[in-house]
Amino acid sequence: MAEKPTGLNERLDVLRRRRTQILATGGVLFGLSLAVVFLLPPKYRSTATILIEEQEVPPDLVRSTVSSFADQRIQTIKHQVMSRSNLLRIIQQYGLYEGVRRRGTTEELLERMVDDIRIEVISAEVVDRRTLHPIKATIAFTLAYDGESPPLAQKVANDLTSLFLAENLKNRERHAQETTAFLKREATDLASHIEKLEKKIADFKHRADGALPELIQLNMQLMNQVDRELTDVDQRINAEEERKSFLEAQLATIKPNTPIITAAGERLLDSGERLKAVRAQYASAASYLSPEHPDIIKMKKEIEALEKETGSPPNAEELAKRLTDEQATMATLRERYGSDHPDVVRAGKIVSSLEKEIQKVSQLHAPSPTVKPENPAYIQIQAQLASSVSTLSALRTTRGELKSRTMLYAQRLEKTPAIEPEYLDLTRDRDNSSQKYQEIRSKLLEAQVSEGLEIQRKGERFSLIDPPDLPEKPEKPNRPALLFLGLVLSVAGGVGFGAAAENMDHSIRSADMLRELVQAPPLGVIPFIPSDEDHARMAQRKRTLLWIGAGMFALLLVSAHVLWLPLDVAWFTVLRKLGLG
Repeated sequence: MAEKPTGLNERLDVLRRRRTQILATGGVLFGLSLAVVFLLPPKYRSTATILIEEQEVPPDLVRSTVSSFADQRIQTIKHQVMSRSNLLRIIQQYGLYEGVRRRGTTEELLERMVDDIRIEVISAEVVDRRTLHPIKATIAFTLAYDGESPPLAQKVANDLTSLFLAENLKNRERHAQETTAFLKREATDLASHIEKLEKKIADFKHRADGALPELIQLNMQLMNQVDRELTDVDQRINAEEERKSFLEAQLATIKPNTPIITAAGERLLDSGERLKAVRAQYASAASYLSPEHPDIIKMKKEIEALEKETGSPPNAEELAKRLTDEQATMATLRERYGSDHPDVVRAGKIVSSLEKEIQKVSQLHAPSPTVKPENPAYIQIQAQLASSVSTLSALRTTRGELKSRTMLYAQRLEKTPAIEPEYLDLTRDRDNSSQKYQEIRSKLLEAQVSEGLEIQRKGERFSLIDPPDLPEKPEKPNRPALLFLGLVLSVAGGVGFGAAAENMDHSIRSADMLRELVQAPPLGVIPFIPSDEDHARMAQRKRTLLWIGAGMFALLLVSAHVLWLPLDVAWFTVLRKLGLG
């Protein structure tokens, strides 16, 4: 087998020999590329630009409850907008993807719709207000849709943009309202919990009966104070007992009924004594005088006046004394004069009258009157003794009360360590809950202000700065790039097909190939002499190639006109460049 030529001349010879195959193969491939380029359906992209504006009120004054980053919210809203229901509604509304709807499934239809939606964020270097360091922040994003026609692409992009803007407002309001509602529930629960704790603490204090840990110092002070009072009362009781003993000793040396006699030998009578004497005289006189007697009337008036003055009603004590004196007088007179003497008879009547009066008074008052002492010194000491006894009784009562209070405070102090842990747990829980409640209330007020900020559209928002445009040319496919790629592939395919045909052809084309094959030089080389038929065939081939070249040139012009720049525009541009326009 002869080796194929590898030099430049030999390669050029190969190209000349295989030019027909190379051009035919390349033409077929380029034709197929053109068919693919022009038969691919166009995709028109309508793009909207949405700006992320900061909230109007400074964040230092009103803090928003929406704390997520802009790109995170964009992704969240993207998934909400591109939900199954929204996409199916848009597809049915505008009649998108009719071929897929006829042949494919709903999932394929949704995947096609999702593939045609483009969202790209726009970032910029900004300075963080807190750290004053430059950071990369999202300031805007673009929303695009690839449609089969420019109006359709614009309409779908408009719908998607409206959904994005509405969903952003809805999300921010919902987030602010949910935050406020959550804080309200937390505040209500904490208030209820604090109220229950307050009731528990109140019940605990009632059961503790003053033995609370916070009252230890007070209980100790009160206990010390009661101890001092008890010591003082004990001293006063001892002093009163000594005074009582002294008064009792004095009272025993004095007669209770010794009357008071003046220097002239007369007994002094006060109103009470005078009342007693008049009552005795009235009892004596009433025995032998009639009620209408002037002396009787006078004594009655005097008794009434003295009773009003002294406020003392009649009693049997006075009458008993008078009865004793009269009985003694009657006994003396009877012994001296006998029983029939007028004075004895008169004394008997007086005694009988006094007995009747005593019986009458006894029925009205006490049955057995006692004789009161008349000695002023005795009465004075007796009053002092009664006062001492009363004081001593009061001091002993006070001493018992102080002892009870001492025992009460001691019991409280003993009980405090046992109840202290539970009480501290309750108060600590109450204090922590109260502190947390105040924090929740403060956050609730901030959340309510933030909710008003979102409702009034004063927070961070999406602003449409560039609405979806009506595309003038298709975004896909990139026909010039595809055409160039097809041209490259066509040339490569034609050259490759020619090279393959050359490698498969074992014909001997030169004297060198023959010499290498037979290992001997040829005797002579006769050049190819073309005939008239060969010349005619070569002319026909040239005309064919010329027509093919003209067709290719015309095809290139048409492609340039359609894919790159209209020829009339290009012509006028060239004339303007040359100064001929």
